Amino acid sequence: MGRMATPAAVHTVIDSPLGELTLVARDGVLAGLYLPEHRHRPALETFGERDSSPFGAVVVQLAEYFAGRRREFDLPLSMAGTPFQRTVWDALRELPLGETVSYGELAARIGRPTASRAVGLANGKNPISIIVPCHRVVGSTGGLTGYGGGIERKRMLLGFERGDLRW
Repeated sequence: MGRMATPAAVHTVIDSPLGELTLVARDGVLAGLYLPEHRHRPALETFGERDSSPFGAVVVQLAEYFAGRRREFDLPLSMAGTPFQRTVWDALRELPLGETVSYGELAARIGRPTASRAVGLANGKNPISIIVPCHRVVGSTGGLTGYGGGIERKRMLLGFERGDLRW
């Protein structure tokens, strides 16, 4: 009998209208989706070998999303984070395509109305961009605030989801 192995990570890189996306899986389940120049992107060495085999459904659903044929993602996700972060990320998955909420509104939705700053920090650490739509969270006045993939990509995603932008 050996020791239990750490979850095996593999990754692949795909093209998208936002540039190359890096997909990371642990034990065959999507654990990361990183945009180019992603602010909180882990070191490449943690992504494991390059192997596209576990990403078939992810690639198909992302292609459907970028083609305007998918409004929601239906994928198993493996999101490593604190219980609070996972609560925020679960709430993000409930946000409908084309809608935005403020950090304060999202804090209230998870029952922590005074935690808008903590919600913002958890939002920024979201490891699975686009599928867990942290781009749908905006400042209290509706203005675009920080985004791990850059404000311009956030603007593009929101414009696309509102129907103002075609790829």
